Amino acid sequence: MADSTTPRKSDVDIDEQDMADRVNNRTLRPNSAKFQEFMTEGWGRQEADVQPLESSKYIGERLAKLGARFPGERLVIPAGDYKTRNNDNDYAFRPDSAFAYYTGLGEDLEPGSILVLDPLDPDSPEAKAGQTHRAELFAHPRADQSTKDYYRSSQYGEYWVGPRAGLKELSVMTGLPTRDVTGFQDAIAKDVGPDDGAVRLRVLRHTDGLITEQVETVRRQNGLGGPDRNEAADNKFEEFASEARMIKDAYEVGEMRKAIAATKDGFDKILTRLPEVVGQPRSERMLEGAFNANAREEGNDVGYGSIIASGSHAPILHWMRNNGTVRKGDLLLIDAGVEVSSLYTADITRTFPVGGHFSPLQRKIYETVLKAQQTAFDAARPGVTYSDIHHTVMRVLATRLHEWGILKVSVEESLSPQGQQHRRWHACGCAHHLGLDVHDCAEARYESYQGAPIEPGMIFTIEPGLYFKDNDLMVPPEFRGIGVRIEDDVLMTEDGPEWLSKQIPKTVDEVEAWMAERAAQAPARSSAQAE
Repeated sequence: MADSTTPRKSDVDIDEQDMADRVNNRTLRPNSAKFQEFMTEGWGRQEADVQPLESSKYIGERLAKLGARFPGERLVIPAGDYKTRNNDNDYAFRPDSAFAYYTGLGEDLEPGSILVLDPLDPDSPEAKAGQTHRAELFAHPRADQSTKDYYRSSQYGEYWVGPRAGLKELSVMTGLPTRDVTGFQDAIAKDVGPDDGAVRLRVLRHTDGLITEQVETVRRQNGLGGPDRNEAADNKFEEFASEARMIKDAYEVGEMRKAIAATKDGFDKILTRLPEVVGQPRSERMLEGAFNANAREEGNDVGYGSIIASGSHAPILHWMRNNGTVRKGDLLLIDAGVEVSSLYTADITRTFPVGGHFSPLQRKIYETVLKAQQTAFDAARPGVTYSDIHHTVMRVLATRLHEWGILKVSVEESLSPQGQQHRRWHACGCAHHLGLDVHDCAEARYESYQGAPIEPGMIFTIEPGLYFKDNDLMVPPEFRGIGVRIEDDVLMTEDGPEWLSKQIPKTVDEVEAWMAERAAQAPARSSAQAE
């Protein structure tokens, strides 16, 4: 029997089945013609206030280099689209890094957009002037108050998400001509074929499966080989787009400095919070929350999952559960970076003594890692390789492990390709490119990465460590459960390397003084917390 609040059929103008669509068995959406008319009337205009992005000054040169590598070919660079977190909830959108690099667009402005580089007619005035392609951005028009999607689309409707950049706005921001995304497939199909003079297609195929399938459909319909041949061509495109990001321009260097400064603020907030959380369950998470909140306040988000690893968690290279208890006397390893609105991220690691002072053993291990880092920095010059930096770090660590009696073979045997026993205590790499991705340029060829000379304009990390797991029976008991990593961000210049993160303390004395300074600003602990 219906209760008194249940509407009867006579209480409504139309049958309930006619007035609503069922959405995921969760909600009823009104759908009558009268409601649709009502929802598209009586709204004042809301304009998205946009200006040309600073990055737009650099996009032309980036696109010109990309087009010159693939003359006569149509290049497709998707932003990616929303990804489902659960049911009808999406993860926060972040565009693909190659799309961000070639459009200058960051944050969450352009889900579902695609950048297309269209080859120019060789006889056109632009081609005769040296250009190879015309870039176009395909995007969703605004779902503003004049459209049904205004209130129906929870992803694009401005009733739901607020004013957003549409075609006109994105064109102003990027300097790129912008078209409705519905014209994308017809645009990429023009003049495609296997004959001489016809257009071939390449796509960054791993970004958006639906866009890749649209490209493959056009290829199949126009006789452009099978997927194996196409995948090889696309992989070459991806390699080039990744390697192009190795040399940072002035804008990118500036964004990296912003990201590092915001990361320093995040570490400050962690150290201010530290005294009040020591000994509390899940205190690693409390510190993570302090850093991540700062990342959202000063930037777009964290650049990667923050590692907040106390005590025996510190030797776990990718400890990201962050659900442990921070205890006095332990070391606290924090690996974290802020991603600013342009999507460039810092990558910094510091290791702190939770009580404010290193024990003699902790200090001995810490200063070994610091020496390895400084030795690698001193060896870094234009022309050296990442492999050179790696081997420099490993020699310092292997030598000290041998002196401590932990490494039982000779240093030279351990450093030989057939040995490598020291890698038990440093299994990861110790340098990588940094930029839009925390491990930037990762799709580059090996010979362009590890074996290639470091050039001015490259930004990279130097991050040695020593990791003694608590179940490692090959080390003395007092070493077990200690992990130390020190990581900084470096810009290579014509005159040699520059510590971009030099404002973040890292010597033993500096770290202890930094901790004392921030602890003085911490809220007073209650007697219950102190116990």
